[in-house]
Amino acid sequence: QSTVCEKIMELLGQNEVEQRQRKVLILSQDSFYKVLTAEQQAKALKGQYNFDHPDAFDNDLMHSTLKNIVEGKTVEVPTYDFVTHSRLAETTVVYPADVVLFEGILVFYSQDIRDMFHLRLFVDTDSDVRLSRRVLRDMKRGRDLEQILTQYTTFVKPAFEEFCLPTKKYADVIIPRGVDNMVAINLIVQHIQDILNGDICKWQRGAMNGHSRTYKRPFPEQAEGGSVLAAGKRSHLESSSRPH
Repeated sequence: QSTVCEKIMELLGQNEVEQRQRKVLILSQDSFYKVLTAEQQAKALKGQYNFDHPDAFDNDLMHSTLKNIVEGKTVEVPTYDFVTHSRLAETTVVYPADVVLFEGILVFYSQDIRDMFHLRLFVDTDSDVRLSRRVLRDMKRGRDLEQILTQYTTFVKPAFEEFCLPTKKYADVIIPRGVDNMVAINLIVQHIQDILNGDICKWQRGAMNGHSRTYKRPFPEQAEGGSVLAAGKRSHLESSSRPH
């Protein structure tokens, strides 16, 4: 899902814009992993902690941060170190934007959070591709292959089947083949451009006090007929819930 978001940013030309001036930004659910206890961190370093379980995330902080973003506030997002499995003291300042892409493996799991979004996208990628990408990514983080594969079979795959895959039903748009599906990505890019150009403002009338649910407008039917909900002047597109 992060690859899809990065491609969207590239096609919009937003990745070359200074962060404070961006009209579109990416926010990752991974930033909201809980602070681990000493015992949990020891397990994590051995690949024995389940980072793909809903309880691994600080959902209260995630919800409050997203709520502030919906209200157009500048927020501070935690910085997570995936090598040491710890939340760093430094935070990342996120400035108000017109469109926010929120990506992660379980962004649909909590109803309070998924109801905040106007367009929900599910990136549907082959399991072999997911595994190969995970192996390459985790090896770059200094983990050995045996630990990666053990963690995948013990935690990642079961969690995907129990927690992630069932949330696919909440998606407005499903993107098969991920970043290789340029037809779907171009449709989403065009939709975001419509938002940025003000072409979708007419059906946003009636959004008051930052509430996230007002009127719906159909998404292009080629993308399996999703829907978008308006909140003030900002539109937040939920990126996906494919595991990475």
